[in-house]
Amino acid sequence: MPDRFVTSGFSELRRAHDGLEGPRQPNQASDSRSDLYMLMRQPCPDLQFAYSPPFGATLTEKGVQFSVFSRSATEMRLLLYNKVTDREPAQVIDFDRGTDRWGDVWSLHVPGLEAGQLYHFQASGPWEPENGHRFDSTARLIDPYAQALAGTYQKQTDGVVRPPKCVVVDGTFDWEGDRHVRRDVSESIIYEMHVRGFTKSKTAKVKAPGSYLGVIEKIPYLKSLGVTSVELMPVHEFPIRDPQGKKLSRPNYWGYDPMAFFAPHRGYAHDSAPGAQVNEFKQMVKALHSAGIEVILDVVFNHTCEGNEQGPTLSFKGLENQVYYILSEGQHYCNYSGCGNTINGNHPVVREMIFHCLRHWVHNYHIDGFRFDLASILSRDRSGNLIPNPPMVELIAEDPMLADTKIIAEAWDAAGAYQVGSFGNHRWAEWNGRYRDDVRGFWRGDAGTLGPLATRLAGSSDLYQHAGRPPSCSVNLVTTHDGFTMNDLVSYKEKHNEANGEDNNDGDNHNISDNYGVEGPTRKKAISTIRSQQVRNMLATLLTSQGVPMIVSGDEARRTQKGNNNAYCQDTDISWFDWRLVEKNADLVRFVSALIEFRKNQPTIRRREYLTGQPVDGRKVPDVSWYGPSGEPLNWDQGELAMAAYIAAPSRIDDPEGLGRDVILMFNSTGDHREFHFPAIARGTQWNLFVDTAAAPPEDIYPDVDGPMPPNNRIVEVGRHSMRIYVCNAAPK
Repeated sequence: MPDRFVTSGFSELRRAHDGLEGPRQPNQASDSRSDLYMLMRQPCPDLQFAYSPPFGATLTEKGVQFSVFSRSATEMRLLLYNKVTDREPAQVIDFDRGTDRWGDVWSLHVPGLEAGQLYHFQASGPWEPENGHRFDSTARLIDPYAQALAGTYQKQTDGVVRPPKCVVVDGTFDWEGDRHVRRDVSESIIYEMHVRGFTKSKTAKVKAPGSYLGVIEKIPYLKSLGVTSVELMPVHEFPIRDPQGKKLSRPNYWGYDPMAFFAPHRGYAHDSAPGAQVNEFKQMVKALHSAGIEVILDVVFNHTCEGNEQGPTLSFKGLENQVYYILSEGQHYCNYSGCGNTINGNHPVVREMIFHCLRHWVHNYHIDGFRFDLASILSRDRSGNLIPNPPMVELIAEDPMLADTKIIAEAWDAAGAYQVGSFGNHRWAEWNGRYRDDVRGFWRGDAGTLGPLATRLAGSSDLYQHAGRPPSCSVNLVTTHDGFTMNDLVSYKEKHNEANGEDNNDGDNHNISDNYGVEGPTRKKAISTIRSQQVRNMLATLLTSQGVPMIVSGDEARRTQKGNNNAYCQDTDISWFDWRLVEKNADLVRFVSALIEFRKNQPTIRRREYLTGQPVDGRKVPDVSWYGPSGEPLNWDQGELAMAAYIAAPSRIDDPEGLGRDVILMFNSTGDHREFHFPAIARGTQWNLFVDTAAAPPEDIYPDVDGPMPPNNRIVEVGRHSMRIYVCNAAPK
């Protein structure tokens, strides 16, 4: 008979040597605070801190403890399987309602089980959709706290959906002293990438294509590029096949279709053994950290793959539907996510699950931060209404166990909420959609974008300063996974999503893009030249703006999706990184790498406080000033899109090593060459050209900032649709 007790531990100390307290016994009470204090007092550097969520499958000395929340279930069963391919369980164990239920938690201990054990839950209860209950006593249910899944949906003819099986995981791993990188967010350069797409192409020439281990093989490239953080598109579990076990005609390649929040995606493991993805993911994180690169996860706490009323019962629906989802009239799923349902993130039970999940990734996988997909949903109450100061948003920011992590919001949702500039406190950074639109508009030549560009370049104080939030709250981006690549942004006026099978009706129609005369690829030199300049213009603007830049994987090599701006279902070469482009466009890779290195070395363009227009350190030079091409103060009402920004080096308080240099950025988004006069405050100092996007490589950038000095008359020509950057070659006096 199974042993029965309730698991209560919130944290475990993994002892790395003999002589310290051994594993907690099954009936031993837990005190997370005293455990943490014990850890802090221990002198041994080999101790590792791990976080044990209170639910799911927990290994003990004698077996496995299974715990699951369900308030309304009348019966609960544990289904145990011997093999991934088993269609039926080898053993079914009933939870005893009298001895195995503690409050709303069902918990029992099964002796003799080990890591690798496969299982499902199964619950009986009321089928009352009008009251939010959708129990199905035949459904095999994925544990909401499952730490790994194995297999995929199995084909069925009896109407019973057989989802991937949960795996009991032994989280032991030799981190070899690995810790979070803890780089200040203001010093970050983020690289958004897809684990599979990064190395799936044969052109990647890796031993483990499309996997966590494949990423490890490409770390030298990431280091050479200079990025400080990789932001991984969703790596928590999502479906590989449909519920009938059939191959998906349009697979969710991006991964925005959550199935198990605590489990790394099995499809990105090189080894097919159940649970192998856990160790391979940890190997990837450890290797990235060893290279000084942080790991940020794109998490999707806004919906699940169970869909709406017509969707399958896989997990949450069959355990406590009315708790996990926001419902309308008791039975209809509110769809603020645009994906069929909406997670009830401000219900206390769901809120607790999200916190356990975040802590699990941070402390068991050493994750450095999170980007919250459609984060505005976290601002909705249990009825779906947007509320001020939502508890979920505040608690994530204030959680002491997440204090070392970066938290980034996609501050909108699919139901019209748009909270860019007003999401959370100073701990929250945001994807700045306003930055994207204003930079695109300026370089396309849209009227009225001169002032907006200046505001974005200076850190978007209009969005964040009023709430006391620093420039680093603005994650600046020109492209993301969702939309055109940088290459396609300058090659297509319209989206071309025919390959998605939706008659080109999917994807955004508002792209602020241009093709400069020909839709798609062209051999016309004039068009190719302006496209190349525009790519450099936008990347140079991005990497010299105050705030935190984010680059999409492949933009540095002009990766194309052939005009597809919604490649969510394209697990093909449309989405995969073509590594031949790194050599073909080596001049652009060099350009981006040099800009990244410049940014790292120049506190002038990554300040922690906003530019004020006031003098710095008693100098007569303001920290930022704006000029027209004539060298005179800029007339903001001028009709032409041409200006210069003089950004002075920061004070010695902010730059004690004196690394900062004065920088002049000259922007010309007109169709004519323009003469730019250096402003009067630039006289008496020597300047070197750093960037000229109108020049042919290698003279488009001087990585050592040793380019030509301006002529004696301090008048330079800035080509049409181009920009120049000059850097003072001496520290300010």
